[in-house]
Amino acid sequence: MIKAVIFDFDGLIVDTETAWYESYKQVSAAYGVDLNIEVWGQCVGASFEHFDPLDYIVEHANRPIDRDEFKREADAQFAIIMEGKGLRPGVEMYLAEAKRTGLRIGLASSSNRVWVESYLNKFNIRSYFEVVNTSDDVERIKPAPDLYEKTLRELEVSGTEAVAFEDSMHGMIAAKAAGAYCVVVPNNVTSHMEFTGSDGRLSSMAEKELNTVLASVSASPQAESV
Repeated sequence: MIKAVIFDFDGLIVDTETAWYESYKQVSAAYGVDLNIEVWGQCVGASFEHFDPLDYIVEHANRPIDRDEFKREADAQFAIIMEGKGLRPGVEMYLAEAKRTGLRIGLASSSNRVWVESYLNKFNIRSYFEVVNTSDDVERIKPAPDLYEKTLRELEVSGTEAVAFEDSMHGMIAAKAAGAYCVVVPNNVTSHMEFTGSDGRLSSMAEKELNTVLASVSASPQAESV
């Protein structure tokens, strides 16, 4: 029986992942680098310590790059792209349905707490989450299972009683390694990925109601589409 749902943050609740990719792609073009989505995908759901796209850009640039200046330009582009951006479709619907039906609700993010909490408060959805774990709370972030293992413990459920919602391969691997089910909801940056081993795939959370998705996962744990 499913007793809890756990959400990733970046790229799933708010699509910051696509905004970061577009900002880095725009700035890198000025240095003669065509930053393709497959290269960028190596850092999605993890951190730049896992793969830093700026290392790739510096290596392939047609002129020297001041890293600090590049980051300032990318940050400025990111801010412009994020203006007016809201929650991804269906997110608040899923949170409200989970709360209404008595499911426990957690969040497991590889980003830092200040970043995550600022957006949760901005969109007035912080109160939905009983447990919020970020990179500040564990030694290893995704694809390691630590964030999910900690969140499961604090929600007082086992992996087989929880469904994680993720948008990245690193996130899916982390959730599955912790023993949870995982339904993927890719964004523009991760939609090309196959997500072999997932327990379901949605184009957005607006595609199907939460109870329908959870029923499908429970009935067919090995399903790759819901």
